[in-house]
Amino acid sequence: MKVTFPHMGFMHIPIKSLLEGLRREVVVPPPITEHTLALGIKHAPEFTCLPLKIGLGNYIEALQAGADTILMAGGWGPCRFGYYAQVQRDILQELGYDFQMVILEAPDSKVSQLIDQLKRLGENVSFLEAVQAIRFAWYKLAALEKAEEHYLYILPRTTEKDRAEQLWDQALLHIDQAQSRKIIDEFVSDAIGSWNRLEQHHEPVLRIGLVGEVYTVLEPYSNQYIARSLGRLNAEVTNSIRLTEWLNDHLFKGYLIKSRKPYITGCARPYLASSVGGHGLETVGTTVDFAHEGYDGVIQVGPLTCMPEIVAQTILIRVAKEEQIPCMTMYFDEHSGNAGIQTRLEAFTDMLRRRKAAPGNYRIFQQGGTNSAVFPRG
Repeated sequence: MKVTFPHMGFMHIPIKSLLEGLRREVVVPPPITEHTLALGIKHAPEFTCLPLKIGLGNYIEALQAGADTILMAGGWGPCRFGYYAQVQRDILQELGYDFQMVILEAPDSKVSQLIDQLKRLGENVSFLEAVQAIRFAWYKLAALEKAEEHYLYILPRTTEKDRAEQLWDQALLHIDQAQSRKIIDEFVSDAIGSWNRLEQHHEPVLRIGLVGEVYTVLEPYSNQYIARSLGRLNAEVTNSIRLTEWLNDHLFKGYLIKSRKPYITGCARPYLASSVGGHGLETVGTTVDFAHEGYDGVIQVGPLTCMPEIVAQTILIRVAKEEQIPCMTMYFDEHSGNAGIQTRLEAFTDMLRRRKAAPGNYRIFQQGGTNSAVFPRG
């Protein structure tokens, strides 16, 4: 069995570690490129959303590299994520690929059900060995998030931005290769020390919260590397969604870490009292939370036609005005161009700086279209 899975941010690193701990051969899909997306566009239905198309491209490239088993998470509710696996499986079978697809569904009651699913995926591993593999993969994931948090803090504050990005790429590689917790800790400590030694400027730094659909928030290719672009504009980005939180809430029923979902739901309640699928409720709640934390602005991202984020977008107009936090919405598909995205980010950050320097009347432009921005009265 040669197992593969779709990319989503740096998720491939802990997933690879997990599968190797289960004694399976792993075929990590090549990094996402225009060729990956082109494969997905060619074979997916035209109006399916960007994450499905990129994931399909991941699978095709991995199957061509020798994979024979696809690992995918399941889902439920009004978000289309719940049937990604079935649609992608049917497309791949029609293309003539010979494989099996393993769908990890969230357990109905006990986390042990999920561990049993993973154990069955392993090659003659005991329940204890499966638990150990999960714990080590989780440790890698937590280390990656710690390193990313420091990287996103340093990038907007340093004059050596190229070097900061190089150190992040090195951290990803080193943590991927690490075979013990001690070595992981050493790599993270070294990376943080190197970032702290970079020369820093003394210009004001904006703080921007990134909210929206989970894949578009976490996969840099799908959002045109928005965090890196904002960092180069001296804006610090905080992702509203972490992989640890998503996996904890989606697959482990809040067992591994204390879930923030009740708090975020409470933040959203004055504006949205029930789930609308996907991360629509969390988009509203985390925007309110960012406003309470004094952030300068919020950017909502999602794949074009994403219903939960469209619902959330309409509510963010009210949130922006009542919570006094500028919000911008950006949708992405295969036609999104880097130049246009960069121009919008530059305009948004420029307006945020002007608002901080001289608060004035709110502005609304491109209201009602696929992209919009709301600047509340200061």
